[in-house]
Amino acid sequence: MVNNTLEKSEFETLSHFRYQLRRFLRVSEEIAQTADITHLQYLLLLHLKGFQGREWATVSELAERLQSQHHGAVSLISRCEKLGLVKRKQSKADRREVEVHLTPKGDEIVAKLARMHKDELLKLQGIFQVPGFAK
Repeated sequence: MVNNTLEKSEFETLSHFRYQLRRFLRVSEEIAQTADITHLQYLLLLHLKGFQGREWATVSELAERLQSQHHGAVSLISRCEKLGLVKRKQSKADRREVEVHLTPKGDEIVAKLARMHKDELLKLQGIFQVPGFAK
């Protein structure tokens, strides 16, 4: 018989992790507000800038990264496009696909906000190991 009961210390660890995660997300929302954008708009910009191997992503790829429905990603992209943060281009490789690219304004904003997020993550590094960041 498998024992599925967690120890008190495991509950404490999970609780502490969720608390720190929620704290980071709250601070992230505040950081995004300094640039007059929402945290979801920041995440879209971040996923574009951080997409592995290229400087753009498709709508479907962004929906996956954001863990949202396709139509939700389209709406978010439209709002960012109206703010001049991103632009859409028809794919040259596959005319059915739309590529989403950062504009210079979007690139500037995501760089500034990512730096602020990195600083916040470094504060958490003493609590949790944050891979890929050096002090």
